[in-house]
Amino acid sequence: MKRAFLFPGQGSQAVGMGKDLAQVFPLARSRFDEAEAILGFDLARICFDGPPDELRQTKVTQPALYVHSCIVADLLAERAMRPSAAAGHSLGEYSALYVAGVFTFADGLRLVKARAEAMQHAGQVQPGTMAAVVGLDERAVEDVCREISDAGDVVVPANYNSPGQLVISGSVEGIKRAVESARKHGARLAKELPVSGAFHSPLMQPAATSLGEALSKAALSAPKIPVVSNVTAKPHADVESLRRRLADQLLSPVRWAESLRELASMEMDEWYEIGSGNVLSGLLKRTVEGTTAITVGNVEEIQKTTATT
Repeated sequence: MKRAFLFPGQGSQAVGMGKDLAQVFPLARSRFDEAEAILGFDLARICFDGPPDELRQTKVTQPALYVHSCIVADLLAERAMRPSAAAGHSLGEYSALYVAGVFTFADGLRLVKARAEAMQHAGQVQPGTMAAVVGLDERAVEDVCREISDAGDVVVPANYNSPGQLVISGSVEGIKRAVESARKHGARLAKELPVSGAFHSPLMQPAATSLGEALSKAALSAPKIPVVSNVTAKPHADVESLRRRLADQLLSPVRWAESLRELASMEMDEWYEIGSGNVLSGLLKRTVEGTTAITVGNVEEIQKTTATT
């Protein structure tokens, strides 16, 4: 039985995430305690009780999603349920690399902390934002980005999420103009997203440089299972290229639809979305025909999933 694990990224967080896990499983509680020691703040309190505005801060959101997803994956592994291959959306790639044995939970969290802090800082130094565009094909969205960029603003495709659903990233003014242009081109939906920076764009260069320094010092191992890279939509190979791709990821579009097709080419029998929310399940359904994912993020879902496998 070949299983694909998918791990969510920023935007999938929700107040209450992990609370029932920590109440039932000692492993979950110990992971949150370990996270507090590494991060220097009470992550469990924010995950369990909010407020939402605090959980939405990049420096909190990214560690929260990583910790929660890793806990769920560990609990599944304890019940003999492991992936044959994995992928993660943006921040979720770190959760995927954890289950592939690339780094320990603690070392991965230190990298996520460095990544989140660098991205939040870059967003303050060079303000930017992102927008979702639905109902236009890739070429039309790329044309919109080129049109605005040629006029002097920075706007680029940031997430190729599924057919007809893309996210663009860039300067605040550039994104406003791109949203207007996308609507004129016939987009069914074009709206700005509540994010704190122009993620996956050239405006993240300071963050990529900072993260690259952290990655150069990190202890990494080759993945034990295929983990599909956001940057190339192909499995990571050697450790040195993995370091480069993780830094480049901050500047490059997330090729998520291609990544799902790459996993599908490995002939997966079962698909699971591991962690908070069900965004990736919807993208999978729209990208790989006839495929659905089972969401696993709380006690009930873990018990139900492991009882039937």
